[in-house]
Order: sequence, then C-alpha cells, then structure tokens
Amino acid sequence: MIDFTNAIEEFNTYKGSEKKKTLIYDNKKYLVKFPDPVREKNKNISYINNAFSEYVGSNIFKIVGFKTQNTLLGKYEYNGKEKVVCACEDFTNYNHILYEFENLALSTNPDKKIETDLDDIMEVIEACKMIDVSETKEKFWEMFLIDSLIGNTDRHNGNWGFLLNKDTGKVEFSPIYDCGSALNPMLEDEEIEKINLVELKNLAINCYSCLKENGKKINYMTYIKQMKNEECNQAVKRIFLNINIDEINKFIDSIECMSKIRKEFYKDIITQRYEIIREVYDVLLKS
Repeated sequence: MIDFTNAIEEFNTYKGSEKKKTLIYDNKKYLVKFPDPVREKNKNISYINNAFSEYVGSNIFKIVGFKTQNTLLGKYEYNGKEKVVCACEDFTNYNHILYEFENLALSTNPDKKIETDLDDIMEVIEACKMIDVSETKEKFWEMFLIDSLIGNTDRHNGNWGFLLNKDTGKVEFSPIYDCGSALNPMLEDEEIEKINLVELKNLAINCYSCLKENGKKINYMTYIKQMKNEECNQAVKRIFLNINIDEINKFIDSIECMSKIRKEFYKDIITQRYEIIREVYDVLLKS
C-alpha cells in the first residue's frame, strides 16, 4: 500500500463529517479520508471499513463505465497508530469547477427548501436552464442504479453535481465521488462472520437510499422491482449489461489489504442485488 504519512499537507478545504486531510502525492492533490472516529468509539480494533467502502464503491462505478473520481488505498501513521485510508484525487482545478446539486437547488427556487425528496429533485433539474435536463436525468437514474448495487445509503444533495469548464462554458454531470457510505461500513469482520444466508439476503434487500418519496426513504430493491418509474426502468435497460459481475468480483479479490471475510461479504451482497436487477432487466426486455 502507498504510505501517505510523509506526503505534503495543505490546508483542508473539503466538507463532510469524516476526518480528512488534503495531501499532495505524486504531484496530485488528494482528499484523504480517515476512519470515522465515531465508529471507533468503544471498539478495540482499528476501523478501516469506510476506506474500503469508498475505494470499492468508486471502482465499481468505474467498472460499469462512469466517469469516476480516482481513488487509492493507502496507510497513514497518526498519533502512533497506522490507519488504512482512502485517497480521493481532486478532479477540480482552476478551469474545472464543481457545483454540487445542493447549490443548484438553492439557486433554482429560493422560496423552497430542497432536501432529498425525489419530486423536488426532479423539479430542480427540470427548472435549471444551465444543464442538459434529459442527460442529467439519465445520469441521475444510472447513478441511482449503481448506488443500489453497492448499497450507498448517503447519496445526498451535497455529494453529486456538475462540473463547469470555465474555458468552454460546458456543464456536464460530474465524476462520481463520495461512496464511503456504501457496502455496510459499520460492520466489522467479526460481525460479518456471524451473518447467515437469510441475514445476508435481508441486508441486501432492506437497504435504503437517502432519497425520499412521499416523505419516506426509498428502499432501493423494492423501488426497482416495482418498475413504476419509467426513467429508472430505462436506466436499468441502458446500464445492466455494463455491470460485469465477474470483473467486479475479480477486482474485490485483488485488494491485498482486505480480509477474505470482507471480500466474500462484498461479493455476496452485491451478487444478491445484481440478481434482483437482472430479473427486472429481463422483465423489461419482454415488455
């Protein structure tokens, strides 16, 4: 693994609840995420799960074909302890500016507070004159689909958005970033080892997005299986064949610093969700 301990540190300007540093490594700027100290409380082992979640989740998006933030797993010695961290390459610069969706929501309708209700999000997208509405909706639902595959419970309005090219004025859907809440980061290996098949299926199915419909969080698998949203259905039809489950499994197996128990858990829970999406895809093709 890469050792980031002696990398050049800059003042941190990134938002979010996790402990983080801004480091320069190999002449590139990285947001380096540390294990969540809240999750370490009252635990006698080092917490590294959100680093794995970030790294695996981001790379699954990349495998499917999304423009995605580059991520690196590494280590960092902090307060006498070695931590496993995930370094996320900054894809912005002077000419490329990130505008998160929450900022777009604030400017679109100043009289209404926009949170994560699906209708409100669609309303903001449709009202914005600076973006390609059709393309944005397609990308949004494709992102929703892969978030469902990895079980991302925190795709809120502050961790997706648009990238503005100042030279050309072009605005496009930003690379995918911030996948640290995917793949059950709260579960330690000792807990995973005790999970039986029924419990695994329940974890796979009972996973909720932070997106809401009628004030209630959306259950990913239930929502996709209902096939009531045509834009979501079309995303399934466009994206499903790009989900190469063998390549995903091979990638997970290649991560040297991850335990075999966690690797098997990741592969199993992703496969459970993949099979549900495959069934929906098959039905949609026949309809």
